[in-house]
Amino acid sequence: MADRKYTKEVLTVLFLCISWYIVSSSNNVIGKMLLNEFPYPMTMTMVQLLSITIYSGPFFNMWGVRKYVDMSWNYYFKLIIPLAFGKFFASVFSHVSIWKVPVSYAHTVKATMPLFTVILSRIIMGEKQTLTVYLSLIPIIMGVAIATVTEISFDMIGLLSALVATMGFSLQHIFSKKVLHDTGIHHLRLLHVLGQLALFIFLPVWICVDLSSLVTNSTAIVNNYNIMVLLFVDGILNWLQNIIAFSVLSLVTPLTYAVANASKRIFVIAVSLFILGNPVTTTNICGMLLAIVGVFLYNKAKYDAKKRQAKQTLLPFAQKPWHDTSNYSIYTQNTRVSNGNILYKPVVNGFVANGTIVNNPTGTSNIKPSNSNSNLLFV
Repeated sequence: MADRKYTKEVLTVLFLCISWYIVSSSNNVIGKMLLNEFPYPMTMTMVQLLSITIYSGPFFNMWGVRKYVDMSWNYYFKLIIPLAFGKFFASVFSHVSIWKVPVSYAHTVKATMPLFTVILSRIIMGEKQTLTVYLSLIPIIMGVAIATVTEISFDMIGLLSALVATMGFSLQHIFSKKVLHDTGIHHLRLLHVLGQLALFIFLPVWICVDLSSLVTNSTAIVNNYNIMVLLFVDGILNWLQNIIAFSVLSLVTPLTYAVANASKRIFVIAVSLFILGNPVTTTNICGMLLAIVGVFLYNKAKYDAKKRQAKQTLLPFAQKPWHDTSNYSIYTQNTRVSNGNILYKPVVNGFVANGTIVNNPTGTSNIKPSNSNSNLLFV
């Protein structure tokens, strides 16, 4: 029975990962094709946010995802609204990068996310990393640098947009973890909330930036069924990609998810090179692979650091049975403890209260010792 359950879980994760890779690569390829004909990255982002808003509610209710939790207005304005802004901001610049440079190069630049995560976590949360984690960033930086120098279709706006988008996604990752920890909200509900909020907040921005141009070219756009179909499909694929990614994250360990995400990036790069056929050199491919290998090394170093930290925080325990009194010290009345030292001679049973032994003729006590490094049992 246990083997059957384990096999079912493995097959489920495998199916989700394959679906994730296919949906993500399709979403990126279709996004690139769409932006070549429809150069409105902000409108693409708004369509994706609209898809999240429309589809998520009924689907999550049918799926049994728990409802939205209450939050204070202070917390809402402090974290949720900035997260919604970050989602819109990062998505727009991600689309600009795919519009200006090949998908393969854009995803290579996005491999720098660990670098941004380390820097921003240090600045915002004060987190320090191990030397191994810092060293794992070197191949990522070198790989992206090699890919940038050898990129045939290089564009500075595309590079900067990819870097800004990666920084935005890193910030989302840091603060989303905090919100999930603080509130206990379901991760899919958080996705729905952020999508709705981002849509309504930036609707006026979209109206000011893109709407007038779209109205001017409305006849050509509406009559071009290819654009309309690609916009619709892109919105659905982006929504599905988010759902599958969150589902995989909920089923596997963070390290497994990080490795699967890095593998997905390789798959997206390979599919985009094959379907879109943008020219690349051997050195360019080597730079991409070096950056991805660096991501794997970073994930492994991060996992090892967390494992060591978890071992250090475990409480010490005694190997001997609890009833073996040779493993403990018995204190009695007229005896007290000062800085771990026993003062006066022990007599009969007692327990410690505020550093002083109190008489306890019954031999039992419900008072727990505080902040002691010794292995004490009071009976």
